[in-house]
Amino acid sequence: MEKYVCKICGYVYDPEIGDQDEGCISSVAAGTDFADIPDEWVCPLCGVKKNYFEVVQE
Repeated sequence: MEKYVCKICGYVYDPEIGDQDEGCISSVAAGTDFADIPDEWVCPLCGVKKNYFEVVQE
């Protein structure tokens, strides 16, 4: 699974880690591919939507 980076703040979504913010309704379980994250999910650092993310080029 590919990692995705926020073009605004640089936050990296790593599907192996997910986005597990305790008590947050937008938490994403570890192992969730970026394409499978709900459209209403936003960057946990700056609050932008998924369309501001791009694949990390390694």
